[in-house]
Amino acid sequence: MSDVPEFSRTIRIDLIPETPKAPVANKRRVVMSPSRSGQKRPVTRNLDYSEKGRYTALLESIYDAALITDLEGEVVDANSRAVDFLYWEKDQLKGMPIEKVISGAGHSLLSDLSSNLENQRFVLIQAYCQRQDGSQFPSEIAVARIWAGEDHLGFFIRDITLRLQAEEMLRTEHNAIQNAANGIAIANLEGVLEYVNPAFAAMLESEDQFAMVGYSIRELFEGSGLAEDLMLSLKGDGGSWSCEVSAEMPSGRTLDIEVLANCNRNSDGEMVGFVFSFTDLSDRKRAEAAQREVERNRVMLESLGAACHHLAQPATLLMGNLSLLQTKVASEDTAVQELLESSSGAIARLGKILHKLNEVNEYRTTAYMDQSGKDAADTTNILDI
Repeated sequence: MSDVPEFSRTIRIDLIPETPKAPVANKRRVVMSPSRSGQKRPVTRNLDYSEKGRYTALLESIYDAALITDLEGEVVDANSRAVDFLYWEKDQLKGMPIEKVISGAGHSLLSDLSSNLENQRFVLIQAYCQRQDGSQFPSEIAVARIWAGEDHLGFFIRDITLRLQAEEMLRTEHNAIQNAANGIAIANLEGVLEYVNPAFAAMLESEDQFAMVGYSIRELFEGSGLAEDLMLSLKGDGGSWSCEVSAEMPSGRTLDIEVLANCNRNSDGEMVGFVFSFTDLSDRKRAEAAQREVERNRVMLESLGAACHHLAQPATLLMGNLSLLQTKVASEDTAVQELLESSSGAIARLGKILHKLNEVNEYRTTAYMDQSGKDAADTTNILDI
């Protein structure tokens, strides 16, 4: 027989409709009562149909830790589950005031319970319970009146540590999603939105995130077939899906969006919908475009500087040679003198242009001549100096 953990485990059973009825159990049975020592204690007994036997069997079969007290709050009986929860043995629990088990409980609590239970079937208490070793655990306690020859109070204690941890984790995750910079949306298998966070609502220019619940994710990518493709892909392989798309917002503004999609699964691992994360890439793309423009300007300016450097030497040489020619050509040869003067003027203008190009620190272009009526893609631009 294999070992069992320190405390008994709870087995989850899912009841499927039209499940065949279980066979009737034999009248003799073996009850495995786990102890804190970690060993199983097989107890074989005959079913007892007496009133006391039924009471004992019912008390032991209760899932919660059960403490039965008199109206003064003194424990008169307990089940094995209470022993596992509180670390006291039954004999130690009997005669113990309930205030020693429920942290913060006092005589006023008992009087309030007695008066409230006259008109109510149950009273629920959330409190911390004290174990024998001094440790505490959060609990939900249902209190009811029990008639066992005389009035008694039944305290049914459930350890809610795991539930509180799960609730705290859900609360943390919810706050993280609510305050995330990325737009997050959850849709069912049909693509109908069940939840969106404020960032997603703001991305779609909506002031109310809850107003978007019930809309289809297909409406965001209307006409592109993108929603159908991603849902078919996710349903097919159950993995993740990502892409970059341009989506038109209600105002007509177009956003560049990165879409990440994953399957949403329940606790049994069954796919129940999709989780989408939307990242607005507009700012990033603008920054990338600006960076590309800066790099382009840098390259063009470096190219202009190199061109000026290489052109300056032959321009200087040509200007010097023209000056020599002007002194050597006869002054009466008017036609040649005019050509030389014209060439000298052109060389001077070239020098000025090279000087301006060398001082350019911003690459700007302007249209070459009048190109009105032409498309922007067909216009010819030159450097603006």
